[in-house]
Amino acid sequence: MEAIPQVTRRLIVIPERCSGCRICELVCAIEHFGVNNPKKARIRAMVLYPHPVIRMPIVCLQGDAKCGENCRKGAINRENGLVVLDEDKCVSCQQCVTSCPFGAMFVHDQVEVPFKCDLCGGDPQCVKECPKAALVYQPEHVQGQAHRRDTVLRYAHMREVVYEEEGEPKRLRYAEIETGRSHDEA
Repeated sequence: MEAIPQVTRRLIVIPERCSGCRICELVCAIEHFGVNNPKKARIRAMVLYPHPVIRMPIVCLQGDAKCGENCRKGAINRENGLVVLDEDKCVSCQQCVTSCPFGAMFVHDQVEVPFKCDLCGGDPQCVKECPKAALVYQPEHVQGQAHRRDTVLRYAHMREVVYEEEGEPKRLRYAEIETGRSHDEA
């Protein structure tokens, strides 16, 4: 009998659902530090306004680990699909904080080393408590579906498509796609 492969799960952020309530921050700080202090959370809900208003949880996506590539002491490694910080090796140079492309490595003056999401050992509490389901912990293959959806949405929001035809740059405005005429011909 063939062994069943372990299904890898990922934390997926759906910014369109986020209300900016910051419950995820409180739950995380309580789970990891036992305090009601969102500055000690391993997730941050960013809210930008006035227009357009954007609310988005920032959390480690357990991806390429640029933080680990730039760690001088080799304190950040991948273990079982998770990017993990070895606090014993860390000298708190904070190079990981500046090199994280998502801004998902955090520091606090009462915590000796930087910290990041550890998915609560495979049971992320922020997901359970998010009232808008902006955080979802799903099998990795579902993420491919989300990427396809995002690709289609980006395309649908395009105002025009720039392409080359016989070496000449052309623009096709989204409203003119059905006619096949380029902007230059209109």
